[in-house]
Amino acid sequence: MPSSGRHRAAAGAETRRRQAGLRLSLAAVAILTALAGSVVLVLGPAEGGCSGRDPVLVDVAAAVDIAPTVMEAAGRFNRSGADVDGRCVLVQVTEQPPATVLRTLIGGTAGVLSERPDGWIADSSAWIRLARKQGAGSMAGTETVMATSPLVFATRRSLAQRFAVGKTDMNWRMVFPATTRGRIRPNADEPDVVRVPDPSLAGAGIATVAAARDVVGTGADADRSLTAFVRWAQAGAAPDYRSMLAAVDDRSFWQRPVVIVPEQSVWAHNRLPSDDPVVALHPREGTINLDYPYVVTSADRTVAGGSRAFAAWLRSPETQDAVRRAGFRSADGTQGPYSPGPEIPTEAPRTRPTILPAMIDEALEAWSRLAPPTNILVLADTGRHMAQPIKGEKGRTKLTVALEAARLGLQLFPNSTHMGMWEFAAAKGGDHRERVRLGPILEPDGGQVIRRSRLEELTRTLRADPGLSSSLYDSILAGFREVADSYDEGMNNTLLVITAGKDDGKGVSSGALVDRLKDEWDPERPVQIVVLAFGDDLDRAALGQVTAVTNGSLHVAQAPGEIIDVFLSALARRLCHPTCPASP
Repeated sequence: MPSSGRHRAAAGAETRRRQAGLRLSLAAVAILTALAGSVVLVLGPAEGGCSGRDPVLVDVAAAVDIAPTVMEAAGRFNRSGADVDGRCVLVQVTEQPPATVLRTLIGGTAGVLSERPDGWIADSSAWIRLARKQGAGSMAGTETVMATSPLVFATRRSLAQRFAVGKTDMNWRMVFPATTRGRIRPNADEPDVVRVPDPSLAGAGIATVAAARDVVGTGADADRSLTAFVRWAQAGAAPDYRSMLAAVDDRSFWQRPVVIVPEQSVWAHNRLPSDDPVVALHPREGTINLDYPYVVTSADRTVAGGSRAFAAWLRSPETQDAVRRAGFRSADGTQGPYSPGPEIPTEAPRTRPTILPAMIDEALEAWSRLAPPTNILVLADTGRHMAQPIKGEKGRTKLTVALEAARLGLQLFPNSTHMGMWEFAAAKGGDHRERVRLGPILEPDGGQVIRRSRLEELTRTLRADPGLSSSLYDSILAGFREVADSYDEGMNNTLLVITAGKDDGKGVSSGALVDRLKDEWDPERPVQIVVLAFGDDLDRAALGQVTAVTNGSLHVAQAPGEIIDVFLSALARRLCHPTCPASP
């Protein structure tokens, strides 16, 4: 794969090969070729007076949902006789996910196209801005928007009627998990899941993250909510709109599913008859329009000229008519799709004016920081300090209250997580005891029970012993080394310590622990120590030093209701890492 600044020369061997291959197809009306999951369309011959003997070939990569319409436009364009310096321009279109094109344009080496395209239509301008930000060359000029499609909340018609009876409006806060409201599950009048397209693959996902950020605002509370959303969304994120809408019809798992997709995908899904078709619903706070921008990406002057000519063609009346016939709205958004059917609202959706391009870009950056999977070992303090009862909480100790919050927090870790759990207290047989070995959360740690189920069980059954002292510092050192030995470069590697924050002084001192961590912490393989302490009788200064060595953080909860917020605050540190201020 050539680097982003290189491109084939017009007279080069590769160009001559492609031109010779294309000349063989000039007499054909259409050739459809399946190639690596993509569809390539080449149409000809030209009806104009330009020369077809040495055509200017323009390769265009188009997002999956818009690609068929782009192919149709390319067919008309190729027959129009458009030329550059008297040479016919011929366009061939390939269906390609935006992320693949992005990697190609920035000079990536894995998961890239075999050749750099000459033009690109993504499903959101955010991809174009991201490509430029990451150093993609030969993307001069402005984008030409081909079509628009607003984001909608989509569900089965029968469920939409049920939500209406329950007076449940679709709204962006539905993308946040019920845990942010202090409960495990949504109520019966709400969707039990709102699935989001993967923001690393689909423009609708990027826009959803921006809407979530816009709804909660900024500040520490907002960061916690956004963190909860990202962690929750990962569990239901899907790579494309088609599979998401197909899952709405699958009633084997979710009972009240809603998906966030472009309106056009609902239109396309409903081309197949159904007794319970999918309905598009507008969120009450307003929505975001996906645009489908065309950008010239060729470094060759002549090819770039042909690419620009095709960009202008995409705004022609014929193409705009085809856009609306395919279920999109016009490029300026003023005209809706033809034959929308009763499942598509006829009124134009209200957009959220506060969601500007800068917010969308910031939201994508937030997702990229929060979304990578986690390799995490949890240390649960089962010594006498965590056995202390909570005032006003009959029969509940610090540990049981902390583990209740951990049970809610467990839902925020997607299935890609690696997790393990130790309990620790000074006792015969060692300071800590491995309860679940660190590993994939959906795989068993021996036996038949997967780690996720085993961990949830432990949050209900683990108890602190009032007769045991705490081996906090020894256990932190051992746990840090365990995570370091199990380091995964594709994950955030974390030691999470749930504790009352007191060490009983029978092992390594806090000073010695800090010294050892300074010696062993590797900035090339960073392991963060995050301490979630419960209560006010803790060695705050010592624990602050321990976490600071690893760019980690100390979070203290004084009351049971604060623990889940403290837990989310710890995860939200990813938004500022590695420049986070020291934890208070």
